[in-house]
Amino acid sequence: MSDIIRRDPRAEWIARNRLHPLHAAMQPVQHSWMGPNGIIRKNPHGIGFIGPNGIKRIDRSGAQQGGAAKRSATVEVQLPLHQVAQPAFYISVVPDMVGGRLSSHDRDLLGLAHQLAGNDGAVLAVVFGEHKENAFATAGVDRLLVLEGDEFSGYAPEQRVQGLRSVDNQFNPRHWLLPDSRSGGGELGRRFAAALGERPATRVWQVKGDECIGRAGAGLQDLARPVARLILAAAECAEPVSETRHEALPVELSTAAARSLSRIEDLGAVAVDPAAIPMAEAEFIFSGGNGVRDWPLFHKTAAALGATEGASRVAVDDGFMARDRQVGASGTWVTARVYVAVGISGAIQHLQGIGACDKVVAINLDPGCDMIKRADLSVIGESAEILQALIAAVEAYRNEAKRDAA
Repeated sequence: MSDIIRRDPRAEWIARNRLHPLHAAMQPVQHSWMGPNGIIRKNPHGIGFIGPNGIKRIDRSGAQQGGAAKRSATVEVQLPLHQVAQPAFYISVVPDMVGGRLSSHDRDLLGLAHQLAGNDGAVLAVVFGEHKENAFATAGVDRLLVLEGDEFSGYAPEQRVQGLRSVDNQFNPRHWLLPDSRSGGGELGRRFAAALGERPATRVWQVKGDECIGRAGAGLQDLARPVARLILAAAECAEPVSETRHEALPVELSTAAARSLSRIEDLGAVAVDPAAIPMAEAEFIFSGGNGVRDWPLFHKTAAALGATEGASRVAVDDGFMARDRQVGASGTWVTARVYVAVGISGAIQHLQGIGACDKVVAINLDPGCDMIKRADLSVIGESAEILQALIAAVEAYRNEAKRDAA
């Protein structure tokens, strides 16, 4: 037999053709990549990935043994339980909880808390008001303290600072961690630091030993300083917890938080035109592409959902949407909590631009397109029919809510 290595032109063509159904199977699996802050991110779901506790991911689908014939039912892996019966100290985390759920920024913060807690400390999460999160255990929370009451609802930073001071008096955490974000954590952390009379470490993106490194000089320089007691951390400050589950035991304050005479009056939420929200700051984006045939219906659906409109480059080039609505590496990088892609096949530049979105919903006719592979939820069908059904569902939901309120 000849030792000459022969090329496979067909396999090379499939690897170059993103629209081919076998294109994804020809691509190498990406196990690690560099995030925007220079942190090397790892894929915890990759086969063979070894987590921080030495647990190795095992392929239970049969794909490594070759074929669908060997695939069995999905086996739910029970993660090992991490317990801290008598914590030597606490690391307190105050997540933003935008929409009542942990964001990716909050999960990174919990990962950093576990780096600081080690094996002897416990991570204490402090949450204000009602929430919808049911994954505190897998996110790395050892103790959960929910501060309920009308005084904490809405925009009440002064009262929340009083609540955090009560937590500080009772648990005396070794470190306080808050997200340095525009969703409330940045302001609350600075107010809390002023109340404690401490200097916080801000915009921290890495903690090494006894030093924390934060951004300075308009984000162009790094500032290293000793690890402060109060840390305001940036996104991707650490790897989120993924290899263990935690108890998330509920705890309570021994004394009620002191009520402060607020100098701020919360007038409630103010309606904002979704079109006036910058794309980079939008939480809910409804984006259209080449597969949209009825643009008036698309705009009507976006208005019914109260979403900010976006578009692919093809839709912008064809004149259906303005240039500032373009999403992608050649347009605007977005970080929406929900991103709905209607008729967008998923060019590599577009997928790069939505890489930081939490949940992606795809509406498309092609079940093999790249956007369907990226999406968390996919709807296969004609976009016009789906959008009409979506409008009807939204109107029915609002009418029912009005009847219940009456």
